[in-house]
Order: sequence, then C-alpha cells, then structure tokens
Amino acid sequence: MNEHLSAVQRMQDYIQEHLFEEITPADLARASHYSPWYARRLFIEWTGQTPADYIRRLRLAKSALRLRDEKCRILDVALDMGFGSVDGYQRAFLKEFGCNPKQYAANPVPLPLFLPFRVEDFSVERSVLNMENVKTVIVQVVEKPARKVLIKRGVAAEESFAYCEEVGCDLWGLLVSMKSLGGEPVCLWLPEKYRKPGTSKYVQGVEVPPDYVGVVPEGFDVIELPKAQYLMFQGEPFPEEEYGRAIAEVLAAIEKFDPARLGFQWDGENPRIQLEPLGTRGYIELWPVKPAEK
Repeated sequence: MNEHLSAVQRMQDYIQEHLFEEITPADLARASHYSPWYARRLFIEWTGQTPADYIRRLRLAKSALRLRDEKCRILDVALDMGFGSVDGYQRAFLKEFGCNPKQYAANPVPLPLFLPFRVEDFSVERSVLNMENVKTVIVQVVEKPARKVLIKRGVAAEESFAYCEEVGCDLWGLLVSMKSLGGEPVCLWLPEKYRKPGTSKYVQGVEVPPDYVGVVPEGFDVIELPKAQYLMFQGEPFPEEEYGRAIAEVLAAIEKFDPARLGFQWDGENPRIQLEPLGTRGYIELWPVKPAEK
C-alpha cells in the first residue's frame, strides 16, 4: 500500500483515539513517521484540509450528537470536547453549522456533520471477491414496521461508491445527525415502484415513524414502506481496513442461501437494506422475504 497513504491513515487513527485530548503537530508527526512539516503536507494532500481543521470539525460533529441526545450544559460539552472556552466553542459551532449550540440543543435539526472516511478505504479493490472459504454469517428473521424513509436519490448508482460520486460523500454526516427508527441511517436498493425516472436504484436515507411531520432536508424525497419481514445477514467483526473483504464474504453467503429453508421466498416488492459497514459488529444486509408459496 502507498506509504504516504498509510502515514495519513496512522494520523487519522491517532486523532480518533485521542480526539478529546490535546493533539500537537509533534504527536501527528510521530504517528506518521515523518517530520511535522511533511506530515502536515501529506495530511492536506489526502484529506483536503489541515489537521487542525479536521480535528475541530470532528469535535464539533461529536458535540452536536451529544447536544441532540443528552441533557447537558453547553459549558460541559465545550470543555469535554476539547475546546478551551465556551465562547470559542459557540463561535466554532455557529461557523460550522449556522446556528448556536443552545438553539440546536433546544430544537435539533438536520446538520451536515463532518464524518471523515478512512483514507485507506479508497484504496480497497471495488470488485466483489471470489471467496473460497466464507466465514461465519449469522442469519436472523427480523420484522420492519410500517415507516417513512427520507431519501436522497442519485442518478444511476447501484452501489455505494457510485452513489458517493453522484451525491457526495458528505451526505452521510447529515443523515447521522437525524434521529432514526433504527438508530442509524440506512442504504436501500429500491424496487422499481419506488424509483423516479432518471434516478438511482441505490439511495441513502433515514427511517422515521409513519406519522413523521418533521423537517425534510432540501433535495430529499419521502417514501412510505409497509410492514415487512427481512432476513438479516451479519458477518463476523473485521479490521476496518478489510471492509471490502467482509462485504464480499456476506454477499457470497447470501448468494448461496435458500430462504425456503426458513419457510420464505425473496420479496421483490420491498427494498434490500444495507447498514454502515462497522468492523466492531460485522457487515450487515437485510433482504426482504415473504412466506413461501405452497
């Protein structure tokens, strides 16, 4: 792997592990194995921003989620997140999101949270791997309630990389800022009846209750999905740098799986669902099913 990319990844990992501590140029230089000057240059080249801006934006994103989900004082959030003063935190929050933290805590609205991608992820082979020895994949029957989904449509994307190129990778931060039924955003492969002419099969969005009347971000559509059964396929936990292989292992297991073993058949009327690949829990996809015809 490109040594420069690996150096930036080491800096990203160091920042993630020490986000709420003081992080100096010397700390990042040691993590990168380069001089402070060259480490900074590499970081800007691969991430598009300085280490200081990257750290500040990541701290602000974490603080917004805390304000959304907890009853806490602005002072405590500012100090816990590594800001030197309340005034400095409030100015940074306002500049980043266009509202002050007190307003946001009282009325959380969708915000464009900064959620950086690991630079190593962009070096992963995008093609599906041929797996000879598929690892353990857990299969569970789950039921999704009737719900609405706030989605952002792409143009022609059928998978996440193409969608990111069409819509922009920053969308995920906006989705994470919104409260969802399942506690996290979802990625969907839409059946034809939920698509609009000239739009993508693959979309990302947030599931909300069927009576949702809150904010719909600009450029989003709202679709209504019925109560439905799914088979949830979950792979083993994996090192983050091996997420491509983890996805391929689960897809290989799904391809071999016969839903009739559990009394089902595939249901083409409901969307297939993908959750964010997280190494700590394993890759997850949900495939819609209905009772097998007798």
